[in-house]
Amino acid sequence: MLQRTLAKSVHVTGVGLHSGERVSLTMHPAVVDSGIRFRRTDLSGEQGEIIALTPWLINDTRLSSTVVTENGAKVGTIEHIMSALSAMGVDNVLIELNAPEIPIMDGSSLPFIYVLQDAGIVDQDAQKKFIRIKRPIVVEEPGKKVSFEPYDGFKVTLTIEFDHPVFNRSNQTYSIDFAGASYLEEIARARTFGFMQEVELMRSHNLGLGGNLTNAIVIDDFDVLNPEGLRYPDEFVRHKILDAIGDLYIAGHPIIGAFTGYKSGHAVNNALLRKMFSEPDSFEWVTFPSDKDLPTAFHPVNEYV
Repeated sequence: MLQRTLAKSVHVTGVGLHSGERVSLTMHPAVVDSGIRFRRTDLSGEQGEIIALTPWLINDTRLSSTVVTENGAKVGTIEHIMSALSAMGVDNVLIELNAPEIPIMDGSSLPFIYVLQDAGIVDQDAQKKFIRIKRPIVVEEPGKKVSFEPYDGFKVTLTIEFDHPVFNRSNQTYSIDFAGASYLEEIARARTFGFMQEVELMRSHNLGLGGNLTNAIVIDDFDVLNPEGLRYPDEFVRHKILDAIGDLYIAGHPIIGAFTGYKSGHAVNNALLRKMFSEPDSFEWVTFPSDKDLPTAFHPVNEYV
């Protein structure tokens, strides 16, 4: 299977969920082996240089995955666009933006899927590199646990726990094997969510400044406040899977393996990637010169998820 990039540059505008700032974002085609890179066009000097994404640059995980470089350049809330890039099989792209945060759009990854489809995805003259998990890798933190296990494909299982009437009416565990399920149908539309009672606390920390009922599910003491309700009966746990897929793609390559998370979040997801890379015997790099040898879970990227 070959590496992929965009056929043309594509542009979107929106608002940052936490910063509340207006954002202009452009995604550009990129050369083979360049990976996923960001550039803040509103910054100059070293802060305005291209940032090559790695798990070690995720240095702020308060309610999102945020790149913070040594010289202080930030690119916040990258998990939704990363999730879309993963689903579309994009290996190489330059993302330019004029603000400190990726626009939230409607709170899901679906708008980014549409933008990527509009740009078009093209094969490049180099083999796509996969990370194949060779043995179990586990990270545990108080009340949280995430793990990778060997698996011939890509499977995500996630459990959340909220003692609240809205969550008690839906499943809080969801598992999806991408060998037989569509990211676009099952995951992409799931939106981020938050509790009304936490809004004041978030805003006192300069978070959630751009959030509203058009880009997030808002929950009061008893119910969902959004007039349209939920897009899936279990939209909350599906969104956490959307986030996890984006967080894991910060590795820069598709992962052949099974991810399991219990009350996982951006910090512990990132810790799992860092542990994997720090233990070279836990994984191996693989390519598939013949698509017939490719695990079935990765076939849909040839058909726009």
